[in-house]
Amino acid sequence: MSQTNGGYYLPEPSKWPIIGSIGLFTALFGLATALPGAGGGEMGSLTVTYIGLAIIAFMMFGWFGQVVGESQSGAYNAQVDRSFRMGMMWFIFSEVMFFAAFFGVLFYARQFSGPWLSGEGNNAMTNELLWKGFEYVWPNNGPANVGGDYLVMPAWGIPAINTLILLTSGLTVTWAHWGLKKANRKQLIIGLFLTVVLGFLFVALQAYEYMHAYNDLNLKMGTGIYGSTFYMLTGFHGLHVSIGAIMLLVMLFRSMKGHFTEKNHFAFEAAAWYWHFVDVVWLGLFIFVYWL
Repeated sequence: MSQTNGGYYLPEPSKWPIIGSIGLFTALFGLATALPGAGGGEMGSLTVTYIGLAIIAFMMFGWFGQVVGESQSGAYNAQVDRSFRMGMMWFIFSEVMFFAAFFGVLFYARQFSGPWLSGEGNNAMTNELLWKGFEYVWPNNGPANVGGDYLVMPAWGIPAINTLILLTSGLTVTWAHWGLKKANRKQLIIGLFLTVVLGFLFVALQAYEYMHAYNDLNLKMGTGIYGSTFYMLTGFHGLHVSIGAIMLLVMLFRSMKGHFTEKNHFAFEAAAWYWHFVDVVWLGLFIFVYWL
C-alpha cells in the first residue's frame, strides 16, 4: 500500500507498468503482422492490434483511477505535489524538443536543401549535373515533382478558423481556472465544457481539412517535402490536441464530481499547461506551415 515514510511518499509496487508494456507490445505486434508482405495477410486484419489497444485503455483507466483515488484520500503530501509539477514541466519540455525537431526539418528544407538543389551558393554543379533547370520556390515537392501537381492549403480558410478556435479555448480554460481559484464551481465547469467542445471542434475541422487536401488538392504525404512536412507537423499537433481535449474532458468529469479545491488542483493545472503548450505550437504552425 502507498504510504508516507518520514515525509517522503513511497508508492506501492504497481502492476500497471507491466500491463501497459504487454498492451503496447501486443498492439505493435498486431500492426506489424497485419502489414502486407509481413506474413499476416491483407492489411485490415487488426484483431491483435485492437486487443493490445484494449489492454492499454484498461491500464490507463486503472492506473489513473488509482492515482485519483490516492489523491482524493489525502495520501499525497507537498513533496509529491512538487514531484508531479516537476514531472509535468519536464514532460512539456520534451514535447517542446519533439516539435523543435520537426520545425527544424521544415527550416532546413526551406532554407538549405531546396536552394542547394537549385544551385544557390556553391552548389551550381549540383543543379547543372543533377537537376538542370530546377528553380526553387516554397512550397515545393522537389525537383522530381514527387507526387505530381498539387494545390497549397490556403491559410485563410479552415486553418484561420482553427487558430481562432484554439486561441478562444485558451481563454476559456483560463476562465475556468479563475473560477476554480475563486471556488466558483459553475464557472469552472462551464469553462471546461467550452474548452472541451472547442478542442474536439478543432480536431473535426482538421479531419475535414485533410479530406479536402487529399481528395481535392492532391496534397498527400507522398507529395514531396511539402506534403510530408505538412502532414508530419499538423498531424502530430492534431494528435496532441486530441490528447489534450481528452485530458480536459477527464478534468471536467472530476470537476463535476467535486474533486478539486481552490488550493489543491494540480491535475487541472497540468492539463491547462498542456493545453496552452498546444496553443503556442499551433501559432507556430499557422505562421510557418500555412502563412509564410
